[in-house]
Amino acid sequence: MRSNIVIWWLLTGFFALAFAVYAIWDLLDNPRGLPWYRAVDWTGGTALLFAVFMSAMIAFYVQLVHRGQKGVELPEDRLDADIDDGETELGEFSPWSWWPIMLAGAAALGALSLAVGIFLLPFAVGLLAVSLVGWVYEYYRGNFAR
Repeated sequence: MRSNIVIWWLLTGFFALAFAVYAIWDLLDNPRGLPWYRAVDWTGGTALLFAVFMSAMIAFYVQLVHRGQKGVELPEDRLDADIDDGETELGEFSPWSWWPIMLAGAAALGALSLAVGIFLLPFAVGLLAVSLVGWVYEYYRGNFAR
C-alpha cells in the first residue's frame, strides 16, 4: 500500500507541474497583448487543476486507510505472500442472474430519454423499479429459493 501512496502523490505533483507549465505557457503565448484573464485557456487549466485535487484526494484517502491499518501491509504488497493469503470471501453473487442486465438497460433507457425525448423516462423508471424488485427478491422464488 505504501507504493500506492507514493504513486498517487507523484501523480499529484505531476498534475500540479503540468498545470503550472500550462498556465505559464498560456500567459507567455499572448500575441495580441490581451489581459491575462483573456489570454489563459480556462478549460485546460481547470481540468488540470481538478486532476491535481482529485489525485491528492485519492492519495490522502489511501494514506489514511494505510494509517488506519496501523501500517500492516496487504498480502498483495508482500513478496513472501502466497496466493491463499489474499483469498477472502468477497460476497455472494449470482452468475446466472439476468437482473443486473435489466438494471443496466433501465439506466441506458433513462439516459436515452434525456438525450432523445423525456417521454421515455416513465418507461425507464418502471423498468428500474421492476428490475430492482426482481434482483432483491431473486432468492425468494423459483429454482433458487432458500
